[in-house]
Amino acid sequence: MSEANDPAERLAAFVAAAEVDAAVLFPEGPTATVAEAAATLDVPPTRIVKSLLFASQGGDYLLVVACGEAKIDRQRLAEIAGLPKLKLASPATVLAVTGCAVGGMPPVGHGASLPVIVDRAVLAEPIVYGGGGRIDAVLRILPEDIVRLNRATLADVTEMNG
Repeated sequence: MSEANDPAERLAAFVAAAEVDAAVLFPEGPTATVAEAAATLDVPPTRIVKSLLFASQGGDYLLVVACGEAKIDRQRLAEIAGLPKLKLASPATVLAVTGCAVGGMPPVGHGASLPVIVDRAVLAEPIVYGGGGRIDAVLRILPEDIVRLNRATLADVTEMNG
């Protein structure tokens, strides 16, 4: 696979060009779920972030970055984004819009055309790990760099526990 076609290579080039303290890692072990990634990386599950692509009825897309075990409050998300009837994008749509497969989608590097909301809880962690472009890759990045590189909106978009 050439560099231009490899999402992990594109992501590594993006973070290098952005001059941030981030790295694409290829861990020895499974990282497909939050629990697997936390165990493989030997970090608390709260440090694993997921990047979810939502689609509106009108064809708009929105990327949400949240702690991996958190559940997105879709009603609150729709209100904050001003997009009614948001639903998770299909795997085919995720690949078409981001160039990355579900399970490997990184929290950064999608270009300015994709609006991003970062759940405020992500910033409570000193460092986080998200998709690395491919399912066998992981991105280590500072939460504030996710916000800055995406020019993201910070909001509380997960369901409150308790």
